[in-house]
Amino acid sequence: MAKDFIGYQALADSALRGVVREALRRIEKQGLVGAHHFRITFKTGFPGVEIPDFLREQYPEEMMIILQHQFWGLKVKDNHFEVTLSFKKVPATLSIPFAALTQFADPGVAFGLQFREVDEDGELKPLSTPAPTPLPQPVKHEQPAAPPAESSEEKPPAAPGEVVSLDAFRKK
Repeated sequence: MAKDFIGYQALADSALRGVVREALRRIEKQGLVGAHHFRITFKTGFPGVEIPDFLREQYPEEMMIILQHQFWGLKVKDNHFEVTLSFKKVPATLSIPFAALTQFADPGVAFGLQFREVDEDGELKPLSTPAPTPLPQPVKHEQPAAPPAESSEEKPPAAPGEVVSLDAFRKK
């Protein structure tokens, strides 16, 4: 495979982080509407992540937050966002760079993104976890064919997956 001098993976990852930024900006302006709510997972040790020490101790690697019913002070900047959440009835303000995100989901509309890790220089790291296994393909169940309208000439039934002409079902 030829070397990618343009860096398409990094461009795509940056664009997808932009989707999260724009979604948060809309929520910053209008609030959550309908079934929308966000599950945001991020690396707690990433440079620029500002969370209280008790949260960093509890979540030394990665943490998921949910923006749904009780969050305040959402401020979205170009490179990070800030939000205040309640942890055991204690409010805490978190500042999270978009580069620290590992996952974003809006379960209310079945939307989700998974990000590659970014190093301190903004470069994509190789995947440290195995790629997600593909979802199983749905099993196709054959529907019994409707009996054809009576005709003077009988044709053998079509084999599964065979294209059938509609002329066989038309009355003449």
